[in-house]
This record gives sequence, C-alpha cells and structure tokens, in this order.
Amino acid sequence: MTEIALLHQRLLNDLAASGTLSEPWHETFAALPRHQFIPDTIWDDSTGELVPLRRANDSDRWLEAAYALDAVITQVDDGHPTGPGDCGRYITSSASRPDVVALMLAALDAQPGMRVLEIGTGTGYHAALLAHCLGAQNVTSVEIDPALAEHARSALAATGYPVTVITGDGAQGYPPHAPYDRIIATAAVHQVPYPWVAQTRPGGKILTPWANHYHNGALVCLTVQTDGTAQGRIVGNVAFMELREQRFRASIDDEKCDETTAHHSHTSVAPSSVAGDYDASLAIGMKVPHCAPIYVSAQHYPDHCARLWFTDPRTQSWANLLHQPDTSTYPVHQSGPRNLWDEIETAYHWWLDAGRPSPQQWHITITPDAQHITLTETDTSADVTP
Repeated sequence: MTEIALLHQRLLNDLAASGTLSEPWHETFAALPRHQFIPDTIWDDSTGELVPLRRANDSDRWLEAAYALDAVITQVDDGHPTGPGDCGRYITSSASRPDVVALMLAALDAQPGMRVLEIGTGTGYHAALLAHCLGAQNVTSVEIDPALAEHARSALAATGYPVTVITGDGAQGYPPHAPYDRIIATAAVHQVPYPWVAQTRPGGKILTPWANHYHNGALVCLTVQTDGTAQGRIVGNVAFMELREQRFRASIDDEKCDETTAHHSHTSVAPSSVAGDYDASLAIGMKVPHCAPIYVSAQHYPDHCARLWFTDPRTQSWANLLHQPDTSTYPVHQSGPRNLWDEIETAYHWWLDAGRPSPQQWHITITPDAQHITLTETDTSADVTP
C-alpha cells in the first residue's frame, strides 16, 4: 500500500474505534481520500500560535494532519493572516474532525434520494460524502467566503462530485433548490435562521451546531412542523466556529479591566463549577445572555493566580474569578453596568435548584419571529429565551 493508502486506512480504523462511523457510512468514508480536499496551506496550532504549514515545504507533516482524527485549520483571519509570516490571530475555517463529521452524518439520517442543503461548504469534503451517498444532484452547499467556495468547487469537480456550490450567506439558505428534506450546518448558530425552517419540507430535519454566548458545544436536531415552526432538542456535543453573521468575539483588555477600580467580593463557587461542567455552563448561558468566559492561565499574572474572566463587549461589563489552590473561597472583581458574576452565580444556583438538568432536557422551538428555549421533563419548566 502507498503512504496515502496507509494513512487513509489508519483514519478508517480510528473512526471505527471511535464508535462514530455507522455501517451505512463506512463505504463512503473509504471511497473519499480526505487529503484531496485539504488546501496546500494549513495552519498548525500545536505551539499556541497559528503557524502556516505548507505542503510544498513539509509534505509528510501535511499528510499526517490531513489524515489525523482531528480538525485541520484551513483559514485564518478570513483569508488575510494578520501575523508575521502569514501567522494568524483567529481561526475562521477548518476541516472538521472526521469523527464529528461521522457523528453528524449519522444524526442527519439522510436517505438516498433526499435533497440536502449544506450550510458552510468549507473544503468540500463533507459535501462530497453527502454526494457519494445521495447523488451530487441532490446536494446543494452554500459558502460565504468566495475563496473557500472556489477551492471546494475545484476539489469536488476533481474528485467526481459536482455538487452545486453557491457563494452566498448561508443564513439565508438557498431558496431556488427548496424544499429540502434535510439541512445540515457546519457552523454554530446562536439563533437558528428562520429561512432554514421555511425551506425545509414538513417532517424534514435541520441539524446544526448550536451555541449561546457562554457555551459552545451543542448539536441540535429540529423537525419542521406543518404549522411552519421547527422543534427539537440537543442530541450531541460538538463545538464549531460561529456563522459569520452571528459571531460574538470577546477579549480582555488589561488596561480597561482594572481590578483596582472594580467592585471586590468573594464567592464559594469554584471556577470549575461554572466553566468546567458541561451541563452547568450550558444552563448559565441560557440565563446570562451576551456573556463570554475567557480563561487566562496563572503564568500571565504576578500573583500566580489564574483567572476566569467574563465579558459583555456590548455594555463594556466584565468580571473575573481568581483561582487560588487549596481554598474554599475565591476573590471576585466585577465592573460595568452589569454585575456579570452576580448573574452567573444566580444562574448556577438556579441550575442546581432545578435538579441539574441535562442538555437533553432543553426543548427548542423556532418560529418566524423568535427562538424559544424551554426546560422540560423536570418539576421546573421555564421559558428562558433572552
């Protein structure tokens, strides 16, 4: 076997071992060598920086990355690297982890003959997998970035899967090919765009990564109803970059976030309780909108205490929680029109009092006017739509 064949087989073995590769999709993954969709320049973040890795300079490392059971960073800074030597600041596109791709394809439950709209073409690999199973004529993919869309078209044509790739805003779907039996997104949304619902036939499904500003890591499956709404639940744990029109980037400015002028208090709630528990952080994000957590390690501070920051860029509000080892209380600073830590602590205790509801207990309804999220299957039921 050639080196590429060996790497491809290793990936198939890794997928089988992960338990995400369902039998109907094994043949499809075996038929599509992943490297044929990976651009010649990718970015390596193993050192904490986004450093370009070019196939022409190191083909062995490039191939290893193409067939690893991991995401491959394929674009930074929307295609215009801002760092020296083409290093990047933000990841803006990637080839998803193959096991996550397999998980999502299984959850999509697309059957031969169904018409599928993909939101976020990326490299084209995901669209090719769908085309192999459903036929290229049944797959439409929308990509907002012209350079990414052109790369995907070329890769799809070269591999024999001439999927229709539209350069446009995926939040608007693609009405000319509607109605669809399935819509699948490869970017996370805070608000599920209603055009996706309007363009899916009754009984059809929408599968999308979903996030709130505090928590990124939910896979939502919605079924479209005859009344023009869609209803569903969280069915998995995946984290994706946000749809471009719904990005929420938060950062910490040391000059503006001055602990000496902030309100100071203490709490018995540990940083891990509000940031390290998947179920709790999801619930906090439901209750505390427009707030993002940022962890900064101890090495950045003279007191050698790590900090868990919380920020709302819209109101210039911020808070932080200091992590001091071997203690039962933690210093808190907060500043701005919102007392973010007070809101977070209140939401955390609400989650505890509600019986620590799991992600599967959140019910999501999309209407033409709003997104409603309701906690069900416990004694506590409340609409928590911000």
